[in-house]
Amino acid sequence: MTQEAHVTQGPLTTEAGAPVADNQNSQTAGVGGPVLMQDQSLLEKLAHFNRERIPERIVHARGAGAYGTFTLTRDVSRWTRAKFLSEVGKQTETFLRFSTVAGNLGSADAVRDPRGFALKFYTEDGNYDLVGNNTPVFFIKDAIKFPDFIHTQKRDPYTGSQEADNVWDFWGLSPESTHQVTWLFGDRGIPATLRHMNGYGSHTYQWNNEAGEVFWVKYHFKTDQGIKNLTQDDANKLAGEDPDSHQRDLREAIERGEFPSWTVQVQIMPAAEAATYRFNPFDLTKVWPHEDYPPVEIGRLELNRNPENVFAETEQSVFSPAHFVPGIGPSPDKMLQGRLFAYGDAHRYRVGINADHLPVNRPHAAEARTHGRDGHLYDGRHKGAKNYEPNSFGGPVQTDRPLWQPVPVTGDTGTHEAAVHAEDNDFVQAGNLYRLYSEDEKVRLIDNLAGFISKVSRDDIAERAIGNFRQADGDFGKRLEAAVQALRG
Repeated sequence: MTQEAHVTQGPLTTEAGAPVADNQNSQTAGVGGPVLMQDQSLLEKLAHFNRERIPERIVHARGAGAYGTFTLTRDVSRWTRAKFLSEVGKQTETFLRFSTVAGNLGSADAVRDPRGFALKFYTEDGNYDLVGNNTPVFFIKDAIKFPDFIHTQKRDPYTGSQEADNVWDFWGLSPESTHQVTWLFGDRGIPATLRHMNGYGSHTYQWNNEAGEVFWVKYHFKTDQGIKNLTQDDANKLAGEDPDSHQRDLREAIERGEFPSWTVQVQIMPAAEAATYRFNPFDLTKVWPHEDYPPVEIGRLELNRNPENVFAETEQSVFSPAHFVPGIGPSPDKMLQGRLFAYGDAHRYRVGINADHLPVNRPHAAEARTHGRDGHLYDGRHKGAKNYEPNSFGGPVQTDRPLWQPVPVTGDTGTHEAAVHAEDNDFVQAGNLYRLYSEDEKVRLIDNLAGFISKVSRDDIAERAIGNFRQADGDFGKRLEAAVQALRG
């Protein structure tokens, strides 16, 4: 361990600061008698212990985090007025939390699951949170399906285990998931370490410049350590021998001074091109092919400092895609729109209404000036200031300049499916991805999928799942069907 111990000399005290006379023996009614209610040191310790862990996240419970630095390497002022992106060489402090999606807090690291890639920029205009994954796409395109999807990945309410029937029943009935599932069961489905995988903003976001021009962007974080993955057999072995493998690797690499880094790129689409683009640019199950919008390198992200307390920092860190700064905003992506509410609401329930006051979450390069106060975790920062607006006592005032540009909308309110673009369907990009794989990669993909699909109990669920991959690519479906049949006998 290279982390320095923080030892405070002097007597042990209670939470209120009173010295503790005996921390080895509780007070009793005579030798061997029952414990006394008056032993407040004992009661305080037990009560605090019962409450010192907050509820784990429903999704992304298993995580590891580190502080770092983002350095801008390209002038992007033609596309965005965000101050932290305003000057080549400018550095911004960050906190990045990696996580698996489906497993609980005590699950293993080396499992086949997407990895969360949640990045907080502590900018001079407040915190900007970019909440993505290690894949550029996702399983669904509308947040109304998210609770249903997660229920299929978590423990079944009857068996208490993840069930192949639930997973493949939902995926088979949700053909939009075919692209992400092809990613997940390919070689990159189980990264060797957190340092050896890419990250993506996944969603489409708005950039707007000083002139008010709008651009749609997608973020890419390309690992400078190179891509390294685990086979299913190697992952099974590692998960059993060292469930904390990824967390330990990240922490120890930073302790050694081997700071992991990522080259940051963005794809940029002028707003006027979105309506006629061949794919719906706001569909989270689709990528923008690089030949259409080549990634532009804009910076470098380095992780260089471990948290001092994973419970206070990594686990109590909160990220919300609704945390924007001037020059950056949302898009009409329906998954993103749902997450603008859901992430903040999860943190208000799990950590508390004032979670943003905690050191890991509060702005580091700016001052939060709000009238929101009181309640759990309130730190008293406002002192006696007035708690309403407008007021004539020198309180904070609005800027009259929105963070992002408005998006024109037309039509009737209602539950609408997204507009279909020229090449939109649920299978074309999954098929394109399959055809990009080498023969060895295809073999492993088929083996990984067949091993899981073969566990379902009903033939119709298995056939429906295979049918989606058959529509993506005929060879894909034919080989998968044969592999599943061989395993199911």
